[in-house]
Amino acid sequence: MGVGWHPEHQNPSIQGLFSKISVTFVSKDGEEIPIQVPVGMSMLEAAHQNDIELEGKAYDLSLIHYFCSVPWTYLLSSSRACEGSLACSTCHVIVTDTEYYNKLEDPSDEENDMLDLAFALTETSRLGCQIIARPELDGIRLAIPAATRNFAVDGYVPKPH
Repeated sequence: MGVGWHPEHQNPSIQGLFSKISVTFVSKDGEEIPIQVPVGMSMLEAAHQNDIELEGKAYDLSLIHYFCSVPWTYLLSSSRACEGSLACSTCHVIVTDTEYYNKLEDPSDEENDMLDLAFALTETSRLGCQIIARPELDGIRLAIPAATRNFAVDGYVPKPH
């Protein structure tokens, strides 16, 4: 094992197991953040490991309270709201190039249901927790929307109308 030794050099059957792809996140301000993502990792996890604010900050939208009798909070949490379980849309990203979008597996019905709740939905919107790094996605660019939508109730249990 000399300098430059790598496990895939020893065993070609695991070639690619340790590879990474280039991903560029584009912030809501237009800042480009290039990172390397291990094959097999979700873009949500990659964003968190690289301190990329994918899920925004918490804001209170009193307008929601005006239209609803429920004290909803417009929560843009800095933590993983649903831990990638397809129960929210806070990790919504926009694939900027349709060529890369078309390389992704089709979204599941559950992902589409959550995307319907996403802020600033586009034709190439996906949930970051559902985009898994694969070699053919090398070079993908993901725009982060200006806001995310995750309605949460702080200890409040809504009553039926």
